[in-house]
Amino acid sequence: MYATTESASSTRAPYTSGSESVTAATGQQVAEYKIIRRNGSVGPFEPMKISVAVTKAFLAVNGGAAAQSAAVRETVQRITDAVVSALMRRKPEGGALHIEDVQDQVELSLMRSGEHDVARAYVLYREKRHQERLAKGEAEQAPVASGININDEGVSKPLDVAKLRALVQSACSGYESVTDVEHIVGETLKNLYDGVPAEEVRKSAILSARQLIEKEPAYSRVTARLLMHSLRREVLEEEVTHEEMATRYAEYFPKFIKQGIEAELLDPELAQFDLARLGAAMKYERDYQFDYLGLQTLFDRYFLHIHGHRIELPQAFFMRVAMGLALREIDREARAIEFYNVLSTFDFMSSTPTLFNSGTLRSQLSSCYLTTIADDLDGIYEGLKENALLSKFAGGLGNDWTPVRALGSHIKGTNGKSQGVVPFLKVVNDTAVAVNQGGKRKGAVCAYLETWHADIEEFLELRKNTGDDRRRTHDMNTANWIPDLFMKRVMEGGEWSLLSPSEAPDLHDLYGKDFEKAYLAYEAKGERGELRVFKRIKALDLWRKMLTMLFETGHPWFTFKDPCNLRSPQQHVGVVHSSNLCTEITLNTNDSEIAVCNLGSVNLVNHMVQGADGNYTLDGEKVKRTVKTAMRMLDNVIDINYYPVKKARNSNLKHRPVGLGIMGFQDCLHLLRTPYASEGAVQFADESMEVVAYHAYYASTELAQERGRYPSYAGSLWSKGILPQDSIDLLGEARGGYLEVDRSAKLDWTELRSRIASYGMRNSNCLAIAPTATIANIVGVSASIEPNYQNIFVKSNLSGEFTVINEHLVHDLKERGLWDDVMIGDIKYFDGSLTRIDRVPADLKALYATAFEVEAQWLVECASRRQKWIDQAQSLNIYMAGASGKKMDDLYKLAWVRGLKTTYYLRTLSASSAEKSTGRGGELNAVPVAGGVSQAAAVAAPVAAVPVMPEPEGAVCTMRPGDPGFEECEACQ
Repeated sequence: MYATTESASSTRAPYTSGSESVTAATGQQVAEYKIIRRNGSVGPFEPMKISVAVTKAFLAVNGGAAAQSAAVRETVQRITDAVVSALMRRKPEGGALHIEDVQDQVELSLMRSGEHDVARAYVLYREKRHQERLAKGEAEQAPVASGININDEGVSKPLDVAKLRALVQSACSGYESVTDVEHIVGETLKNLYDGVPAEEVRKSAILSARQLIEKEPAYSRVTARLLMHSLRREVLEEEVTHEEMATRYAEYFPKFIKQGIEAELLDPELAQFDLARLGAAMKYERDYQFDYLGLQTLFDRYFLHIHGHRIELPQAFFMRVAMGLALREIDREARAIEFYNVLSTFDFMSSTPTLFNSGTLRSQLSSCYLTTIADDLDGIYEGLKENALLSKFAGGLGNDWTPVRALGSHIKGTNGKSQGVVPFLKVVNDTAVAVNQGGKRKGAVCAYLETWHADIEEFLELRKNTGDDRRRTHDMNTANWIPDLFMKRVMEGGEWSLLSPSEAPDLHDLYGKDFEKAYLAYEAKGERGELRVFKRIKALDLWRKMLTMLFETGHPWFTFKDPCNLRSPQQHVGVVHSSNLCTEITLNTNDSEIAVCNLGSVNLVNHMVQGADGNYTLDGEKVKRTVKTAMRMLDNVIDINYYPVKKARNSNLKHRPVGLGIMGFQDCLHLLRTPYASEGAVQFADESMEVVAYHAYYASTELAQERGRYPSYAGSLWSKGILPQDSIDLLGEARGGYLEVDRSAKLDWTELRSRIASYGMRNSNCLAIAPTATIANIVGVSASIEPNYQNIFVKSNLSGEFTVINEHLVHDLKERGLWDDVMIGDIKYFDGSLTRIDRVPADLKALYATAFEVEAQWLVECASRRQKWIDQAQSLNIYMAGASGKKMDDLYKLAWVRGLKTTYYLRTLSASSAEKSTGRGGELNAVPVAGGVSQAAAVAAPVAAVPVMPEPEGAVCTMRPGDPGFEECEACQ
C-alpha cells in the first residue's frame, strides 16, 4: 500500500479506483500508471490503496465509529480524488510514480483539506515506518545507476548516467552555489526502472527539480531548462544540448518556416525574408532566461504544432512574431531583428493575440473590441453576430447596451411593451460560452450600462446565484457606466431618476455639463408625467445596492463616464460609451464604428539599473529605446491585422489607437526597497509612468513624421496642444469640484509639445495598462501594476499548477540568515504572509506586504498618479481585507475624487484566511527538523502546505488570480 504496505504485483492496470474512475473530476482520458516501490520494483498504480491509507489515518485520530461515518467517507473520497488528480496533472500522459511522491501528495491534500490532525498522524506514521525500515537495514531505494535500460523509441539501450548528469549541470549553470546537481540526479534515478521510456527520464528530471522550487527559486529556472531539453528533443527529433544550439538555431530556422508554411500555419510571405540573416541573429542563450511557469505556458499554449507535435522553439517563436509585425516594413529583416530583440530579452511583450497569431495565415493580432448596440432587433442581433465573429478570432469584448430601451418602454412597431435589456444579455452570455475563441479559450465579454438606465437595478443583479435563472448571466461580466452627476447626488444625498433611452435618446451621447443640463430637463418632464418610464429613488440607496452587489457577486464593476470622455483626445469625433473586458480601453464607439485596441507591455523591472552606490533607478534612456520600438510594433499591428468585422477595420484605420502598458511594478518597488503602502511607491508610480508616457507620445510623433498623422487628427485635443495631463483641467472645470489630483511633473515637456504641433500624432491613443496575467507569467515578473498576491502560493492556470515564490524575499531572508525549512513552513502556514512571523524584521514585513495587507487606498493613490499621464485607462484590481460597506463606500468615492476613469475586480480575502492570518506568529518555530522526515513533516504541527488561492467568500469576484477562469483576462494582454 502507498502508505502502509507494498504489493508485489507487477502487472499493469488501468487508472481506476474500484468501479469508478478517479479521473472524473479532471476530465482527462484514463491513462496507465505504474508505482515504483522503495526497493526499486515496479507495480500497478492502484488509487484504492490511497483511500485505504487515508481511512486508516482517520481511524488513528477519530476511532472506528467516527472514521466510518458518511462525512468521513466523503472526505476520504474527495482527498483521494485530489491526490490522483494532482498526480495526473504532473504526468498527464501516464508513466511511473514513486511511492514517496504519492505519499507526499497525500500529506498535501490532507493539509489543504484542513485535516491537520489527520495529516499529522499520517506524517508521524510515515516517520515511524521510516525508522522501522532503517532498523531492519532495508534499503530505501534499490541502486539504479547500473543495470537500467531505457526504451528510446523501441530501441533498448543502457541508461547513460553521465549524460544525465551533464544535462543537469548545464541546467544549473550560473546557479551552482544555490543548487545541487547530485540531488536532482539522485531524485531522477529514484523514479526510474528497467525498461523505462526515454521520455520518462526527461520528465523525472523535470519533476525532481520542480519539487525544490519552494526551497530555492533558482530551481524554477533549472526546471525550465530541463523542460527546454525535452522541447528540443520534440522539435528537432534528436538529443541536442543547450550549448549545441549556438549553431543549430540558424540551421533549424529556415526548415521551421518551410514546415510551417507547408502545414498552412504560417504566412507564405515569411519565406521571402532573408532567413539565413534572421537565423544568425537569434540568441540561443536567451532560452535559459525563462522560469518554469513561463516556459511551460509557452510550451502548452503558444508554440506552433502540427497535430500536437510542436515545431517551434522559443527563439524561433519570438522571431516568427517579429517577422509577422515587420511584413510591411521597407527593411524587413532589420526591423524583424529589432522587434525580436525587445521580445526575446523580455524588455517588451506583445499581447496574447499577437503572440498567438503574428506571422500566421489568420493574423488576428488585436486584443480588445468595443461595440455599441443599436435599439432595434436588427441592431441587437447584428451586435450578437459581431460578438460571435469577434470572439471566434479575437480577444475581449466590451458591449455598450445603454441605447436599448428599458423594460416597459413602448414598441412602436407592435404597439407592445419592451422586455428591456436583460433578456438579450442572457443571449450574449450564452454566445460567449458557445463561441469560445476558436476552441483556444473561454469567450469573454463585458456588458456596460449607464446608471440612469431604468433597467439598472435588475442589471446589478445579473450575477446573483438566486432568482429567475432566465434573467441571470453567470458567464459574462458587467460594468456600471457612472456619470459624474450621479456621484454628486450620492455625495450630496440627493435623488436620482431612472429613464428609458427610448425617451431620452440624447443622454447616451452627452457628458459633463451638457449631460447635466439635458438630464435635469428629462427629470422635469418625468415629474410632469410626460415620460412613460420614470422612477425617482434616493441616489444613496442605489449606490448602496451597487456596493452590495459588488460585495456579493464581484459585479458590476465601477467605471466613470465623464473622466473617460472629458479627458479623451478624440472627443471631437465621438463619445466613449464603455470600456472593454478589462476596463483599460476608453475609445469611441457608435453604430458604424467598433473600437479596436492593440496592446503590449513594457517590462518595467528590466529597465531598472543599479548605480555604484547599490541603489536602483529607472533607466530613462533604455525606456526610450524600448518604447520607440514597441510603439512601432503596435502601430504595425493596425495595418497587418485581420479584422473579422468591417466596422472594426474602418475604425482602427481612421483613429489608429494603441495601448502600451507596463508590468513588473511590484518588482521595481522591491529593487527600490520601497513598500507598496508608502508615499515612495506613489511617487515612483507617478515618475515611472511619466517617463513611459513621454516616450510613447514622442514615438508617435516620430511615426507621424515618417508615416503621416492618423486621419481623424484634426480637432483632437492633440491638435489643440492639450496633452493628457492638461485634460485634467477639462475634467475639473466640468465637475466643479470633487477632484483632487496631483499635478506635478518631473520632465520638461516643451520639446514634445513642439513636435506634436509640427508633426501631429500617428495614434489617437497610445497608453493603456492591461492586466498582463499571462504575458507576465511568460516574462517572469509581477503582473501589471498589482501588489504581490502572496509571497509563496500555488498558481493554477490552463498549464497546470506552479509553485510561485518571491525571489526578492528569499534573497533578503538569506542575507539575514533567516531562510530555512522552518521559515518556509511558517510562510506556507500563514498563506504567504510575513505579518505573524515573529523573527521576520519589521522592514521586511512592510516591504513584502501582500496584496490584502496593503490598504486599498494606496492602490488608488498610485493609480491616480498614473492616470494623470495615460490617455486611456488602467486595469485596476482592488484588494480589500475585511471588506465592509464603510470601507467600500470610502474607497470608491476616493477613486472618483482622485480622477480615476475605471476600476476592475474587487478582490477580498475569505473569512477563513483572514482569521488564520491573525493567529500568533512563530507557532512552527519550535518544531525540530528530523532526519528522514518527509518535506511536509519537517514543518509540521500544525502542518503547513503551500497556500492555494482562497475560496471566495463575501465581497469577492468570481475569478481570482491563479484560477483558470481568471485567465480570460489574457484576452486583453
